Amino acid sequence: MGKFVLNCTICLLSFGALFSQMLPDGSTDSVDSLINASPKTFTEIHSILHPVRTDTLLMRYFENASAQKRYTQGQIYALNELGRTYRNTSQYTKAIAFHEQALRIANRIDDLEFRVMSLNNLGVVYRRISSIRTAMDYNQQALELAETVKNPSRSLKRSINVSYNCIGNLYQMLKQYGEAISYFEKSLILEAELDNPLGIAINHQNIGECQEAQGELEKALDNYRTSLKFNEEIDNSMGRVICRTSIAQIYLKQDRSEEAERLLDETLPLSKKLGDGFLTAPVYINLGWAQMLQNAYETAEANMLEGLRIAETRRLRDAVAKASHLLSDLYEKTGNFEKALGYTKKAVQVDQEILNESTVRYVNDIILRYDSEKKNNEIQILSQKAEMLEMEAQKSKTVLLIGGIALALLAGIFYILYRQYQLKNEKKLLTLEQSMLRSQMNPHFLFNSLNSIKLYIINNEQKNAVHYLNKFSKLVRKILEASSVREIPLAEELETIDLYMNIENIRFSNEINFKIIVDEGIDTHTIRIPSLILQPFLENALWHGLSSKSGEKNISLHISKDTKGYIHISITDNGVGREAAEKLKKNKVLKRKSVGIAITKERLANFSKDYLNTFHVEIIDLYNKLGQANGTQVILHIPTT
Repeated sequence: MGKFVLNCTICLLSFGALFSQMLPDGSTDSVDSLINASPKTFTEIHSILHPVRTDTLLMRYFENASAQKRYTQGQIYALNELGRTYRNTSQYTKAIAFHEQALRIANRIDDLEFRVMSLNNLGVVYRRISSIRTAMDYNQQALELAETVKNPSRSLKRSINVSYNCIGNLYQMLKQYGEAISYFEKSLILEAELDNPLGIAINHQNIGECQEAQGELEKALDNYRTSLKFNEEIDNSMGRVICRTSIAQIYLKQDRSEEAERLLDETLPLSKKLGDGFLTAPVYINLGWAQMLQNAYETAEANMLEGLRIAETRRLRDAVAKASHLLSDLYEKTGNFEKALGYTKKAVQVDQEILNESTVRYVNDIILRYDSEKKNNEIQILSQKAEMLEMEAQKSKTVLLIGGIALALLAGIFYILYRQYQLKNEKKLLTLEQSMLRSQMNPHFLFNSLNSIKLYIINNEQKNAVHYLNKFSKLVRKILEASSVREIPLAEELETIDLYMNIENIRFSNEINFKIIVDEGIDTHTIRIPSLILQPFLENALWHGLSSKSGEKNISLHISKDTKGYIHISITDNGVGREAAEKLKKNKVLKRKSVGIAITKERLANFSKDYLNTFHVEIIDLYNKLGQANGTQVILHIPTT
């Protein structure tokens, strides 16, 4: 298929001689003058053709004429601009063909500036269609190549900024928001140095998207508005659509659906005029979301389905997943449980494709390889400098200079040892996070949960099946999202725990009475804790405290705070108690290993390093008036200062 499209593209280009007859008189004069002058840099060519670069007919003429005159830089520029135009109208196959042709020519003439530009353009196209591996390959190659130049031109500096931004976008797609923001901030600093308002606007938008994903809605809104201000200054319609759609999405999350609907209604005509499905699909989907929140289900359904259609046509997998989740919610609200179940399955499938574990590992390997190569180059440079200093020392034979060299070498050794210590700690933290995710997503829990939902389907209890499958898919999504960040708001952790207990309660025939109590004055949205730390303690209470108990089964989760800089989370059950649970555990053939609690304690210890206070876990055996075991209470004392 790829070869067929490429051959078609080449055939079209072969008719370039006809383009001059189709263009208005005089429109090719500037192009012909440019070819005669034959400037070699992107900046020189772009300064002349920037106003007409989206005119595909003129760019095809320029490409054909440049090829005939053997003006390869002009030919590469035209091919990349054709690719960019087709990318911005969601014609990704054509865009890839043009950028690949531009890259082949740049490689052949060994033009580093245009090679970097073509690689970055390919990375952007593949990111648009969620091909993360391929996109990272191209953007990483572009960055490595550009950084080999000691004194880069303004154009090459701009390409380095694009590479930083693209890599940040890929980390954002993988939900590694801390890494993403660090790359966006690097790009933002360099764009400010180059006084490039478009680059500044793009990076503010990207930072806002990461903050929104982390639940920092006000910070995200500030960045979106800053981005919109810069886009208005440069009259960038595409940027206007993206910023307004993002602002509307914040309004939706803040229960301001009417404001969101008004803003999206204003934005939709501009988005459709631009003709880019990448922009239009989210507008339709968010518009449907706003209408659903106002109970306008019929118009909401029409807009969501239109957004889904565009997203599927343009292979926009993130938009497909979002539309499917919203449609599932809509059909559940309107009582169409069969459709709700179908869209839930579709949403889960697309989520799994995007968050593929092997993709995350592959991208991290590439970054580690790049960092390692960069450090090796720095060590080689340091080694060469040391040799030069040693030669000067031998010539001068002064003790002072020799001592200075020895001191420099010692400093280098201490630096290397310190870096090794840092890397060892980072590796330990990564291992803990991976172990934590495995303990949250253990196969027994997944199998038993799905088996319980299957029973509802077999018993023709469609409503219960859809209800719990929705909760199960949301729980899996939340666990995957939380596993990629170090800290999350307490409110998100409580929402995840509530979903987990709902799923587990199916297996206990809904006998568990679970409640969450939050003391007055505690804002769970501002308190941050390590992600996914409460589930192991609740799992212990369920399977060691309550599974063997008859009668009423209760678990309560109580959140309080004090004036000493601690938040206290207590989990209390009325189970059989630790002593009886140990006896029962010894008699069981299949023993459950409680590795999650040990991992959680290590993660809490790591988390507490950034605070003045330290964490501690308190386990209290509860007894009734007769001295009989009456359950267990676990209290987590987590520092906030």
